[in-house]
Order: sequence, then C-alpha cells, then structure tokens
Amino acid sequence: MKKTIILFIGLFGVATSLRAQHAHFTRSGTIEFERKTNAWAVLKKEINKDNEAVVAPALDNYRKNNPQFRVLKSTLSFTGNKTLFTPIEAEPASNIMFFSIMPLMTQNNTIYSDLDDKKVIAQRKVLGDDFLVSDSTRKIEWKITDETRDIAGYHCRRANGLMLDSIYVVAFYTTRIPVPGGPESFNGLPGMILGVALPHENIAWFATKVTETTLPDNAVVPPKKGKKTGSKDFKATLQNALKDQGPIAADFMRQFLF
Repeated sequence: MKKTIILFIGLFGVATSLRAQHAHFTRSGTIEFERKTNAWAVLKKEINKDNEAVVAPALDNYRKNNPQFRVLKSTLSFTGNKTLFTPIEAEPASNIMFFSIMPLMTQNNTIYSDLDDKKVIAQRKVLGDDFLVSDSTRKIEWKITDETRDIAGYHCRRANGLMLDSIYVVAFYTTRIPVPGGPESFNGLPGMILGVALPHENIAWFATKVTETTLPDNAVVPPKKGKKTGSKDFKATLQNALKDQGPIAADFMRQFLF
C-alpha cells in the first residue's frame, strides 16, 4: 500500500512537470479592450457650489440622453516586451462641450512601451493639441493576492496597487502572456494585465479578446504625431492649459495623466 502511494505521488509529479513543460505561452498578438466609465458618477463629482446652477441641470439632461456607462474600445499590440496601446475613436458622449472634453469621458493617449528599457513614448491629446511625451514606465507599487478570475479565456491573478501616490488600482494579470505590460500605461506585473480598475475613479479596462499572431516589425512602433516633450515640461504645459478651469483643474490634471 505504501509503495502504491509513493508510485502515485511520483506519477502525479511527472504529469505536472510535463504539463508545465508543454504549457502554451502567447508572446505576440493583439488584445481588444473595453473601457467602461460610470459617467453618471464621474460627472456628479464635478458639481460644486460654484457651478451647481449650470452643471446640475446639464447632468440631469445627460442622464436622460446617455447610458450610465460610457464604453470605449482600444487595442494593445505586443511582441517581445514592446507594446502599443491604440484607442479606437468613438462618437462624443454628449453635445455638451464640458462633458465631451473630460479626460475620463474620452481616450486621449496612444502609448508605446519598451518594457525592457523601461521607456515610454506617449501621444497625448490635450484640449485639441497633440504632444509626444517621452518618459520612463509608470511606477506602481503592487501586492499580489490569491484571488483569481478568467478574462478573455485566460486565467488571471489579482494584484492591488498604488500609483500617482494616492490612486488605488486593482489589476488582473496572466502569466500565459509573459509580457509585463497592459492597457494605457499599466505595467510591472509578471504577466500581461488583462483587467484593471480604478474603483475610486469609476473606471475600468477589461480585455474582451486576445488574438495570437506574429506581428510584422512595423506593427509595434512609437507614435510620431505631436510636439516632442518630456514628462516634466508636459505637466507644466498641462497646468498652464488648465489654469482657467477653476476647481476642476486638479481633477482634470490627474485624469490626463492616467
């Protein structure tokens, strides 16, 4: 009986080892993402005593004519440890300009990441102007948990993080895509991020489809359109552009940097 148990354990170990050796990893392809923003919650936060008379009725009108969740689509191309996040242009959420230009209601960033060199080139659109911002990859303090879920056919593990000093992040990554990237500028986990949420910002990105394919050399390259600048100068430009936006300037500033 004892020999039988030992034999069974040995065979189980061999089988597990063989499965690990033959596990399939996706190293090149495209990922389709949906970004969902709870528009009603986001817009409600922008109401203050100085603008309540104008913004509150506008929000009521928005609720009557638009769904609660604003859904935008994007693609992430990846090969090796290089990624390119590209938004898919959508119709404006509303004919009310204030709501249409809000960073959380639009997708303003096309982002190329070289995860080996830890460098990013981001094409960022701010109030109609394009900038090419060179920067290092975003630093996020991650803590991996035991929680798991399946996203787009991939088994993922949850990690909790903190970015920009105070923004809480929840992410789900898969080691079956051994690329430490993700949508927008999210990165730094031991596998591709297929789901990420900023709960206090009422926004989340989740993959809907992963297509494994060998991409040509010119498929994952930096964007070229825009005024070249560094991250420090871009933040100064952003502050200057938003200086007349009153109490919402700080919110817009943070949102443009997501």
